[in-house]
Amino acid sequence: MLSVYNTLSRSKEEFKPLSGKEVKMFVCGQTVYDDAHLGHAKNYINFDVIARWLRRSGYSLKYIQNITDIDDKIIKRAAEDGVDPIALARRYESRFMEDMEAIGVKAGVDSYPRSHDFIGAIKEQLQMLLDNGYAYVLDGDIYYDVSKFKDYTKLSGMRVEELEKHRIEPKEGKRNSYDFVLWKGSKPGEPSWKIGLRLDGSEMDIEGRPGWHIEDTAITYAIFGRQYDIHGGAIELIFPHHTNEIAQAEAAFKVSPFVRYWMHSGIMLIKGEKMSKSLKNFIRIRDLLKEYDAEALRMLICSTHYRKDIAYTDQLMKDASSRLRHAYSSLGIFFNMEAEESKESCAEVDAIMDGLRKGFAEAMDDDFNTPLSLSLLMSAIEKLRIYAESYPKISSKSKESAVSEVLSLCGIFGIMQKDAYKERLSADEARLIKERESLRREKKFAESDVIRERLASEFGIITEDSEFGTIWYRKG
Repeated sequence: MLSVYNTLSRSKEEFKPLSGKEVKMFVCGQTVYDDAHLGHAKNYINFDVIARWLRRSGYSLKYIQNITDIDDKIIKRAAEDGVDPIALARRYESRFMEDMEAIGVKAGVDSYPRSHDFIGAIKEQLQMLLDNGYAYVLDGDIYYDVSKFKDYTKLSGMRVEELEKHRIEPKEGKRNSYDFVLWKGSKPGEPSWKIGLRLDGSEMDIEGRPGWHIEDTAITYAIFGRQYDIHGGAIELIFPHHTNEIAQAEAAFKVSPFVRYWMHSGIMLIKGEKMSKSLKNFIRIRDLLKEYDAEALRMLICSTHYRKDIAYTDQLMKDASSRLRHAYSSLGIFFNMEAEESKESCAEVDAIMDGLRKGFAEAMDDDFNTPLSLSLLMSAIEKLRIYAESYPKISSKSKESAVSEVLSLCGIFGIMQKDAYKERLSADEARLIKERESLRREKKFAESDVIRERLASEFGIITEDSEFGTIWYRKG
């Protein structure tokens, strides 16, 4: 049984999609006015792993992420750069897609709908809210009347008194200080659209652009309908963004809950603060990948539960890289052991894999517990290495089955997808590595360093000493 932590109920719940094994999942996407950073990488890798496990578990998943290409931040940045806002959005959308492909996320998303392509759906939802008495017009803008929606704080758990402190969008004449904008009247130099609406029985044309919150609910309404299964995003979006999405959608569509499961990922911290563009303390994904492998980044992120924050340091990336290299070299030792044709499987290896299979599924079914499932996977790879170093041969059936399943489970995390584990050591290389390990155990570090230098200069093999043991890999 798969259980999922639902922010709405503040508890783990059995996962029961609205329609059998079909799952519809929406994750808040990128506002494209700058490059994506590691905070974005954490969020999208978290939900990529969730998507991979759902599909492996037999669910038919439709996964969409929006592209916010109409936004105050885009307009402000475009003005600063002296370019057209849509042109700026297209440029950074293209770079975002490059980043998502580089970290192995893009292929798992079924579509990336753009906000500006859904003006018709936004108009339809605005009309519903006007008709149902939840929206009002003020100086060319359209606002949502929060006082009309009685369960406004059900996602955030905030008290109504707290809302008085949040003048998210200050404007003279609003009915309530915390009312939020649905449609912004046009201003010179900004993208705008003219739409026709009915107000109190009269037709009116209004020109402008959509507010941030209504873009997402219009997209999901157009693609998924009135209800769907999972809405994901970073925890910082609970208020006001996701709170406002619920208010809009449930008032317009007259259905509750609008989304069955609300899932929120922790954030990326750096030096004790949230990594963000506004604080200018972020590390771009593309800059990190100049130094580290994308699989190491995924290893780092999957080592923490998706709902937890990560306090980023460069040492964490170095440790993740070492852990990944150790896994590659350990699986390589098992993969390269001599196999013999036999119909009999190896009981010891089969027991390792049976334990991994069971424990991995239990961990992932418990609200996608990636740190536990990843730990079990790394432990199983280590046990396979120890087996290979203890026995001269293995049945080809057991070896092929174990390697195939290990790689398949690694694929849930998006790691170990390269052929590095197939690299075979020559007899001389293997002898030198074992000799060096023996010298290190005897604390003969000077002699062991001589062998390390020889391995590098003569054989192109780099050795590292980590908490996992000796790691080796070839240069380049």
